[in-house]
Amino acid sequence: MVGSENFLLVGAVLLIIAVLAGKVAYRFGAPALLLFLGVGMLFGYNFISFNSAELTQFIGMIALCIILFSGGMDTKFSEIRPVIGPGVLLATLGVMITALIVGAFVYFVSPLLGLTISFPLALLLASTMSSTDSASVFSILRTKKQGLRENLRPLLELESGSNDPMAYIMTILLVGVLSEGKAEVSIGASIALFFVQMIVGALLGYAFGRGTVWIINKINIANPSLYSVLLLASVFLTFSFTSLVEGNGYLAVYIAGLVVGNHKLVQKRTMTVFFDSFTWLCQIILFLTLGLLVNLKDLFDYHVLILGCLIGGFMILVARPVAVMLCLAPFRKFSFRARAYVSWVGLRGAVPIIFATYPIVAHIEGADMLFDIVFCVTIISLLVQGTTVSGMANLLGLAYEERESSFGDALQDRMKSAFTEVEVNDIMLEGGNKLSDIKLPDNTLVVMVCRDGDYFVPRGNAELMAGDKLLVLSDRNEELQSQYKEFGIDEVMNL
Repeated sequence: MVGSENFLLVGAVLLIIAVLAGKVAYRFGAPALLLFLGVGMLFGYNFISFNSAELTQFIGMIALCIILFSGGMDTKFSEIRPVIGPGVLLATLGVMITALIVGAFVYFVSPLLGLTISFPLALLLASTMSSTDSASVFSILRTKKQGLRENLRPLLELESGSNDPMAYIMTILLVGVLSEGKAEVSIGASIALFFVQMIVGALLGYAFGRGTVWIINKINIANPSLYSVLLLASVFLTFSFTSLVEGNGYLAVYIAGLVVGNHKLVQKRTMTVFFDSFTWLCQIILFLTLGLLVNLKDLFDYHVLILGCLIGGFMILVARPVAVMLCLAPFRKFSFRARAYVSWVGLRGAVPIIFATYPIVAHIEGADMLFDIVFCVTIISLLVQGTTVSGMANLLGLAYEERESSFGDALQDRMKSAFTEVEVNDIMLEGGNKLSDIKLPDNTLVVMVCRDGDYFVPRGNAELMAGDKLLVLSDRNEELQSQYKEFGIDEVMNL
């Protein structure tokens, strides 16, 4: 057992090893999240004792809030608008169809392995695994930097970002039924609960998103770093308040992220970089925790291993394709190859494992075995589907190489040129009030002018006024600083 005085040391070592494992995974084309999971399992086997399902649930809740919000924030609404119909259908009806098919499969197959699993418990097992995992899909699709034809990338990201609420509702409902010993599931109550949670979650997510945009643009904080803190607090406020009023918090934070990401924001780049880094941290911690929680001896139990492999294969080859084909049947714009690819990229990841902790916390009989089976299915999905995301797209002729900016890295790290901001004074305008009249060193450009809150890109004949703010780019920063002194400019802001 790790003492509290060694907690930071162990945590730091785990994070460093996980990051290095992620680099190895990228090199060999494996999902980094699978390696994070493996690191947790390795340390949990001999070095660290961890068995708190409640703490895992809490960590999962925090991580999913950040992952879903960041995923929504990075998604352009113009890209998902053409695929909203099929995306929503996959996220709702597709999840339900998958759960019903897998639940029936488990119910009929388990007796052949000497297991007695009731249909409600089989349906609970299937429900926990019925949604595709947003963390896995966002991570793999964006790390690969591979384009997909027929709007498949926004479709997959929309589905994975919005289908957790359906699986969550089904899981919570069935946990309640099994914990109370009821024999039947109330279909009417289930439908009512679903619509209430989805509608309330969507409305509050939009409202909180718009409110967050308004506050960030109006608050005028002197320290730019605090904008990220404010945005982070708004994410947790959105989730907790929505859940408090019986809405679905996960849907709310995803929609809030969509709203925030598709509006102009003060310090938007700073907040985006912060959330990208924080999202990766949350994913690493989440998968490490899940790896620590599993017991390898239970995972390699005969019944768990065989049933897990059967369910994993059935979901990949039968349940997911059937659900996708039925949901996309009304949308003829998708080719058969596109439907086949959507069927294949139905990755399971952290979300099913987190949902599988709910039966454990509720002390439902057979919950430990259910958790181990879900864990086994997740590993199979990441191994089989996660490693073939790019390969399957190439095989089906749906992939194309995304163009990468030649200036992206240069602007951040490699560019020797420097940006400065100065205010035009009367001395600068003594030789004339046009931009071309101002003496500046060679290899120096005035790339933007700010005048009374309005911005424009100037040409050589642009007339300047005292008080204008200039954004200047130069390769000769020392010469430029000397020129500023000749102009009598003491306040130079280096950007």
